[in-house]
Amino acid sequence: MSRQFSRGVDISHETVRAWWNRFGPVFAAEIRKRRIQDPPFSLWRWHLDEIFVRINGEQHYLWRAVDQEGEVLESFVTKRRDRKAALKFLRKAMKRYGRPEVIVTDLLRSYPAAMKIIGISGRQATGHWLNNRAENSHQPFRRRERAMAKFRSTTTLQKFTSIHASVHNHFNQKRHRHSRQNFKANRSAALAEWRQIAA
Repeated sequence: MSRQFSRGVDISHETVRAWWNRFGPVFAAEIRKRRIQDPPFSLWRWHLDEIFVRINGEQHYLWRAVDQEGEVLESFVTKRRDRKAALKFLRKAMKRYGRPEVIVTDLLRSYPAAMKIIGISGRQATGHWLNNRAENSHQPFRRRERAMAKFRSTTTLQKFTSIHASVHNHFNQKRHRHSRQNFKANRSAALAEWRQIAA
């Protein structure tokens, strides 16, 4: 079924999907390239958490790492939630961002087991409410998951989470850290940069 937009462009959902598959990774890569050049906040404290995602009726796990400001650093899809999966996730994140000073996690035993292998056991922090930053960061993904009516493969989920995280980071201007005037200026700058990327 096609959909008529206000500008008079008649497109189908399949066209949008094709555009997303073709241009989404390109846009996400360009956003990451620009943002990763200024990483000091990301090296302070990470919050790690995993959520359940069903793919064709089978339960999978989406591991996610965010920094103390809610910036999504890494997403990783696995079938298991064991030490091996946690180790791959941590190594993938650290290869891109380096080692943080503190890593906040829940009480899942896979985290300390993996961190012991890497040699950063002393940097783990756990506690009641400490990981709210990671819990809250799942909400934008869950909203998009419901809108998309689930996922059909791990490849699609991994691709989507990478793109969605980059775009969300780009427009998430951290309202609590700026005055209204600066916040609006930052939003306008983000929109202008997005148009430049998408041009």
